[in-house]
Amino acid sequence: MISERVKQVAPSQTLELNKKVAEGLAAGRNIIGLNSGEPDFNTPAPIIEAAHRAMLDGKTKYTEARGMLALREAIVTKLKDDNKIAYSSDDIIVTTGAKFALFTGLLALCNPGDEVIVPKPCWVSYVEMIRLADAVPVTVPVHSDWSLDTDAIEGAITAKTRVIIINSPNNPTGAVYGEDAMRRVADIADRHDLFLISDEVYEKLNYGDKPHVSPAAFSDDIKKRTLTVNGFSKAYAMTGWRVGYAAGPRDVIRSMSTIQSHATSNVASFSQWASIEALRSCDAHVEYMKKTFEERRDYAHGRLQRLPGVQCSLPEGAFYLFPNISGLFGKSDNGCVIEDSPAFAEYLLDTADVALVPGNAFESPEGIRLSYAVSMETLIDAMDRIEASVYRLK
Repeated sequence: MISERVKQVAPSQTLELNKKVAEGLAAGRNIIGLNSGEPDFNTPAPIIEAAHRAMLDGKTKYTEARGMLALREAIVTKLKDDNKIAYSSDDIIVTTGAKFALFTGLLALCNPGDEVIVPKPCWVSYVEMIRLADAVPVTVPVHSDWSLDTDAIEGAITAKTRVIIINSPNNPTGAVYGEDAMRRVADIADRHDLFLISDEVYEKLNYGDKPHVSPAAFSDDIKKRTLTVNGFSKAYAMTGWRVGYAAGPRDVIRSMSTIQSHATSNVASFSQWASIEALRSCDAHVEYMKKTFEERRDYAHGRLQRLPGVQCSLPEGAFYLFPNISGLFGKSDNGCVIEDSPAFAEYLLDTADVALVPGNAFESPEGIRLSYAVSMETLIDAMDRIEASVYRLK
């Protein structure tokens, strides 16, 4: 009775692992979860207070399916000030998290059999979303330093190619793609008449010298073929509030709104009021989180760099490290052989009570993702445990 569409889609490995960790904790195990893709900070107080006020004021009814005008106008201002892109409120849709903006965007843009190019390593849900849209995922490698390989992107284009997805800062690598690379991708999309989806949900968590780049800001021609996706989950520690948004050509936004009106209707009204407050008054909270994440990144990266068989580039954004652990493949401990990334993740969970996400989930089987969105005390404990388990491998 299950549709063929669903049968071809794998469950989210990160959410499956979250479930396994929760079950272990409930059973009394002292598991440290470095697998979660959410900040460990609480949502800033002004955001919570704004939601509370909205509830007390009776702002708990339906809104427009595409989002409240007040929030869409606030997003217009944000995109103009931060990203140098001029939109109107009719060019914006507010969605149930950035994830749903990506999904409805693919549904609006892709016909069955269309191909969507995604540089890998890539976020776990891109490939499955593409399949759910009856399109075909085409993953292409990046360079060994995680920078974009624009030649590989262009080389993967066929007559069926419809969309290129770019995610910067990147999940899982933390790479930030510079302006030159982003301009090359935009030029490729323009020359081949393709659409570009720019996933910018980690935009404000950028630690290096490269400024964040929004391709829609390059020119009106590029803007007409770009869907800019963002949200409040990562920068404002609002993962549970489920508010994302997309900006793009009005016909695409209108089509996404039609889909959303039948699928979910509007995002919770009080979450939308809270999001307005996030944009209005919470820059200092974002900067504090960013500084704290950077300190944790530097510590965890230094510890990983010293481990035998492990290679790790310094990420420039987000809150993940994605070391190459292929140097551990073939090693063993007490009969447990590390054959691949899932085996290493299982080994750490069994021997160290530390949860990481195997690279297979991100189309990169030689890597493993470590989230440093935990307290420094917890991170130190986790790295001590990981180090002890790695040194047991022979």
